[in-house]
Amino acid sequence: MEPPRETIPPQDWMTTAPTRAVLAALAAGGAEARFVGGCVRDALAGRPVRDIDIATPAGPERVTHLIEAAGLKAVPTGLAHGTITAVAAHHPFEITTLREDVETFGRHATVAFTDDWRADAARRDFTMNALSCTPEGAIFDYFGGLRDLRAGRVRFVGKATQRIAEDYLRLLRFFRFHAHYGRGAPDPEGLAAAAAAAPELIRLSQERVRAELLRLLEAPDPVPTLEIMILHRILAEELPEEGDTAPLARLLALEAAPPDALLRLAALVDTDRKGADAIAARLRLSNAERTRLELLTQPPLPVAAGMPRKDLRVACYRLGKAAVADLLRLAAARGDETDGLEAALAEAAAWPDLTFPVKGRDLIALGVEKGPAIGDLLSALEAWWIDRDFRPNRAALLARAESLL
Repeated sequence: MEPPRETIPPQDWMTTAPTRAVLAALAAGGAEARFVGGCVRDALAGRPVRDIDIATPAGPERVTHLIEAAGLKAVPTGLAHGTITAVAAHHPFEITTLREDVETFGRHATVAFTDDWRADAARRDFTMNALSCTPEGAIFDYFGGLRDLRAGRVRFVGKATQRIAEDYLRLLRFFRFHAHYGRGAPDPEGLAAAAAAAPELIRLSQERVRAELLRLLEAPDPVPTLEIMILHRILAEELPEEGDTAPLARLLALEAAPPDALLRLAALVDTDRKGADAIAARLRLSNAERTRLELLTQPPLPVAAGMPRKDLRVACYRLGKAAVADLLRLAAARGDETDGLEAALAEAAAWPDLTFPVKGRDLIALGVEKGPAIGDLLSALEAWWIDRDFRPNRAALLARAESLL
């Protein structure tokens, strides 16, 4: 076994009571354990650590026994793959037995449990994801992941063509990781392998593609990566509606935090409502996401920073103030004037979410018979109310209804 390359001081996520409880449960049975994957990578990159993954040579049955013997909960989330989830103080920890490939054929590789940390690391996709760390902070780096992470270089473990062929989703993960962790041009070997394998993306489930694409769009600045994908005809395999990245680049300077992947997608594509519906179907978007993307690509009302303020208030009433804020930013990103944008956004944010104060039962109380006449009168009253900039109150609206009768 290679010696550790360096040591990092204990991080908060490594020393919390739930983490210590899980590690103590494994250590009580003599099971070696290390942190692996994203938590190690993000800690070294100075980023927040979210999920804590642990690896051990101990088999899943033994891990389950040790976790439960310590009074913790063990959930068999992936026993066939050597994974159980330990729950300590409501915090989940994925614990996986070390594995090595026996045969590889796509995603359905045949694996065997092992006690070889290097063999397990060799199964990881990128060198920065193959790092492991002891509970004391000793970093093990078998494939140059530390160097690559610090250089902003996303590099496959082993041959890029082989790793992509094992799972074509790694093609998209290569670009997603470059957008989040990379600097400068992508790794040439990885880029060449990804470009060559792009036609194979059709093999993937669209749910997996959707997750990778939206996570790529959440990067601080996804534009340089997307431009590379467009240049090499990679994005078009999954998003033929791709457009110029200039609107997206301008949107980044206008959007509110946190990053909004669906809003960025709307800025990236060049399509109408029908095209948005096709994107939603292809990427398996939820019904709410589909409706929002359709509105963002072809709004039923024109919205722009320079519009009359009365029309802006009508848009807020008809579409909702959140949608109006999105459309204001999109319009500016697509080349409309940005003068007055902040004022328009402030007015939209201040919109009080008015609800039309008259109901059908109010008209029935005035003597209107049930039927189409109620709907017609409600529509006439609402149009009158909107035309007067929403100022008439309920009493004035009822008086107006009586006058129309």
